[in-house]
Amino acid sequence: MSTSTTTQDTSQATEPTGAAPTSSISKAPQIRVTQARVIHSEWIKFRTVRSTVWTLFTAVFLLIGISALIAAVTMNQWDTMDPDVQATLDPIGAATSGSTFAQLALSVLAVLMITGEYTTGMIRASLTVVPRRLPVFWAKLIVFSVVTFVVSLVSSFVAFFLTQAILSAKDFGASISDEHALRAVFGLALYLTVAGVISMAIGALLRSTAPAIFTMVAVFLVIPPVLSLLPASVSEDILKYLPNYAGSAMFTVGAENSLSPGGGLLVFCLYAVVLIAAAAWRMRKADV
Repeated sequence: MSTSTTTQDTSQATEPTGAAPTSSISKAPQIRVTQARVIHSEWIKFRTVRSTVWTLFTAVFLLIGISALIAAVTMNQWDTMDPDVQATLDPIGAATSGSTFAQLALSVLAVLMITGEYTTGMIRASLTVVPRRLPVFWAKLIVFSVVTFVVSLVSSFVAFFLTQAILSAKDFGASISDEHALRAVFGLALYLTVAGVISMAIGALLRSTAPAIFTMVAVFLVIPPVLSLLPASVSEDILKYLPNYAGSAMFTVGAENSLSPGGGLLVFCLYAVVLIAAAAWRMRKADV
């Protein structure tokens, strides 16, 4: 009787105190990586970076402010203009005159979204969590495209109504129901979005901020003026197929020697598709 009691006490003494039964230990649930979760992650990164908000605000300010400024200057000089000059002015074009400045801001934002992670080394953490790599790139493209299109579309409408209110002082304004007006507003938002996507693809290819921004500026702002110096018989056939000329055909009205809005959209998106495919291939094959 005493031996049994001693053995039982010894077994109780050697058992770890506070030890949980094996059956009560549960493994932490594993969260499966899906494209939707990667998109949500990129959205969190996008909206929590202060520079992103300021860059978007800058693009909106430039798109609306430059357009309104040009409209105000036009009205200020209206009475001194030659009637022939007045006849060539386009009230719808005044609403899109801030497009180049807004494009620069949004394209820089697109480049920084991809090259910023390569510069800081954060891309290693992103690709460790999402080892297949491409979902990260798709998520960045989706988040940027959706946000940029919505912000650009709202800004385009504001710019249109503001400039037409200014131009109406001389009975020169246009209505949103006029021919080409809605096409210009939506086309401008689409142009800014696709231009940003092209810039992001360039950033993914070069993986460095300065070279990517330099390439983007050269493609959209440097090469076209240089090629325009060529003889007209040559330059006219080339210029309309360049990215900025093809894309601007979506929102310009009455431009000479340009593609149709549909043709411009097709060519512009083709540039984006080719660059995205090249960037995706490099992201899959190249080391971080």
